[in-house]
Amino acid sequence: MSTAATNAGAGRPRVLVKEKIGDSGIELLREHFDVDLGIDWSDEELAERIGAYDGIVIRSATKMTAELIEKASNLKAIGRAGVGVDNVDVPAATKRGIVVANAPESNVVTAAEHTMALLLALARNVPQAYASLIAGRWERSKFSGVELYEKTLGILGFGRIGQLVAQRARGFGMRVLAFDPFVSAERYRDLGVEKADSVEDIYAQADFITIHLPKTPETEGFLDADAFAKMRDGVRVLNVARGGLIDEAALRDALDSGKVAGAALDVFPSEPMTENPLFGYANVVVTPHLGASTAEATDRAGYQSAEQVVAALTGGVVSTAVNIPAIGAEDMDMLGPFLPLATQLGHLAMKLAEGSSVERIEAAFMGRIADFDTRLLGLAVIVGALEGRTEEQVNLVNAPTMAHQRGIVFEEKSVSEAQDFNELIRVTVVAGGERVAVAGTGIGPNQVPHLVEVQGRRLTIELEPYVTVFRYEDLPGMIGRVGTIFGAHGINISSAAVGHTPDGAEDGAQIGQRLAAMVVTTDAPVTDAVVDEIVASDGFVNGWSVDLG
Repeated sequence: MSTAATNAGAGRPRVLVKEKIGDSGIELLREHFDVDLGIDWSDEELAERIGAYDGIVIRSATKMTAELIEKASNLKAIGRAGVGVDNVDVPAATKRGIVVANAPESNVVTAAEHTMALLLALARNVPQAYASLIAGRWERSKFSGVELYEKTLGILGFGRIGQLVAQRARGFGMRVLAFDPFVSAERYRDLGVEKADSVEDIYAQADFITIHLPKTPETEGFLDADAFAKMRDGVRVLNVARGGLIDEAALRDALDSGKVAGAALDVFPSEPMTENPLFGYANVVVTPHLGASTAEATDRAGYQSAEQVVAALTGGVVSTAVNIPAIGAEDMDMLGPFLPLATQLGHLAMKLAEGSSVERIEAAFMGRIADFDTRLLGLAVIVGALEGRTEEQVNLVNAPTMAHQRGIVFEEKSVSEAQDFNELIRVTVVAGGERVAVAGTGIGPNQVPHLVEVQGRRLTIELEPYVTVFRYEDLPGMIGRVGTIFGAHGINISSAAVGHTPDGAEDGAQIGQRLAAMVVTTDAPVTDAVVDEIVASDGFVNGWSVDLG
């Protein structure tokens, strides 16, 4: 049943709260709008009545499909009281000019606290001892645990949740070691956390390991048999992030062998999950995806989504919008074709800088595009740089905040001159004191993205989904060697380009040594193993395989 706001006023915008949120969120909305509660509405009733509303607040059950959005003739804002927006057709909303905003920070404290709860339960055998006692057994010696004090906690993924876990673990007197190359060294220092140079450092030193990585094809099964083999004997592992980050078969083997002394899991590859071989292990603690399940997190999500709807409908700043911010039509006509290029250059530059803590991202917009509002291009650069490397999904609105949380400084500048091009975008990533720069432009009437510079080496090649970059001694026959090895692995080269180093030592080259850059595009991904095989041959310095999607 619909419940109209008691303080309704003529001409005020109307907002529908379709799913249950905290009272604080509803009260905030009622300060500004006429609010109806449609919690018990059927899908048919929602489709029939949604055209009357300027804004809607949902959680995960309501599906804002393209068909439903088409019926929402007055809708200007969709507030999602939670982290993801998988139940919203964002492109359809964007096409209609509807702001879609979520509450990405609503559950970070809750997730961090649940990590600590499982950490303590794992260390002190709390659930096992509870089950034993209520079954009528008094088994003190059987459930003797270990202290957290002066133990080493290894954190894989040092985003917002990982950082909150670190702060709480240090309160227990733990030594905290974290690995995330996409967080500045200064941020580690500010939090009193040691920066690991590699995941192997974590494996070699940690008594407890907690994983807080995004779920991507690259991170699926991140903790696998090889990872467990490199860990200390008796390590304990936790996953309160995403199901599938741990290879469960490898975890079972590690538990069976005694390599891993215990595990705590809140998430699983498929959910709901009620039958799992790990549930039968006495040294495994499990919970049914409770990482975000607290009254406070639910209330916070509702209030934050309500804040965003208020901002969207009153001309304020919608800080958690997941679709493109407003840009003037003239600027968008000019800059729109360069958005994919900016994103790809950010992703490529960050990939080439992997291995050191990222401190700065610099974006320079040159030529005719410098005369327009390039803020959107700058945001696209950050999105490309951080995409797939953060716990939360990065987008054009939250990108600056996510960079700031990681201690990464972003600097943007516009220059009217573009050397040999009408328009040029140069992206530089500063990591570990080294500068990695790439540049690109759009070619042809459709401004097709092309890479034109890698670390000062000029070349021209169309940016396709699968790109491999090599640095090598500038000697004859190197392209042929790459082609031969690619062919042996069934990889077809689409195109290749080479950029040569000017005379003199440069970019880490030895005196008298000339280094060239080779960029190869292929019709399929190039595995790290193939890249390593090429780099291991004489004359090659390093290589990177990049999926630009």
